Amino acid sequence: MLERLNQAMEHIERHLGRPLDVAELARTAATSEYHLRRMFSALAGMPLSEYVRRRRLTVAGAEVLARRESLLEIAVRYGYGSGEAFARAFRAMHGVGPGEARRIGAPLVSQPRLTFRLTVEGSSSMRYRVVDKPAFTVVGLKARVPLVHSGPNQAIIDFVRRIAPRRLEELEKLSDQDPRGVVAVCDDLDPSRAEGTELDYYQGVITSATPTAAPGDATVLPVPAGTWAVFTTSGPAPRAIQDLWRDVFTEWFPSNPYRGRPGPEILRTLLSPDKTEADAELWLPVEREERV
Repeated sequence: MLERLNQAMEHIERHLGRPLDVAELARTAATSEYHLRRMFSALAGMPLSEYVRRRRLTVAGAEVLARRESLLEIAVRYGYGSGEAFARAFRAMHGVGPGEARRIGAPLVSQPRLTFRLTVEGSSSMRYRVVDKPAFTVVGLKARVPLVHSGPNQAIIDFVRRIAPRRLEELEKLSDQDPRGVVAVCDDLDPSRAEGTELDYYQGVITSATPTAAPGDATVLPVPAGTWAVFTTSGPAPRAIQDLWRDVFTEWFPSNPYRGRPGPEILRTLLSPDKTEADAELWLPVEREERV
């Protein structure tokens, strides 16, 4: 998988002047567009589109300073329809316009080329199982919240605090299959998975109950049958859970014949009495991937 990703990185370098074609990159990486975006974001720490933009402006910046071509020629080569659009993008990354950068030889920001390598640490093993699960329903209270990669998500904290305990007790009575009890469900994430993009967040339960059984103002999310990878972890909250998400994408996916598929992501968390430690179970929708 990492070799294929590096081939996709080389493809990007050869076509920096073209619009980003994620479908073509996914074919190069021998995976789906959905999985490529998620894998890249987890490994690189930025969305794929942001990396391409930064690489394009890095190479364009070197050509601006080289003074061999006009600014408009450089702008057109790297996909900008006008000198003004190029100048805005250039200034957003480098903090200075291309004309001024050329005139005074200003220092510019550089986005290095990415190369993916597998580092074997061997200090810990990942606990997981793969489950084929029939169709089920998520029934819960829903909010639209921003994505936070590290540290507490205040929007989620505030949302959960507003839920009356009796509402969760009503929902919990509908829980009749794994993962049991009240769970957190994330759905409809932006494909880039960039920090600050929005997602649907549910506090709810997994059930076989019909939609008409949803109590009060609860929202119903039908989920079709499919395969799920289930990961478990224990440790400080929320760091252990966020580290688990990172490790799944940087270690487990590259080493196993599965890729992510569209669907909700489910987290069951049991907190210690002082809420500083957590036992967590993460359910991710996956499909088997044929490796070549």
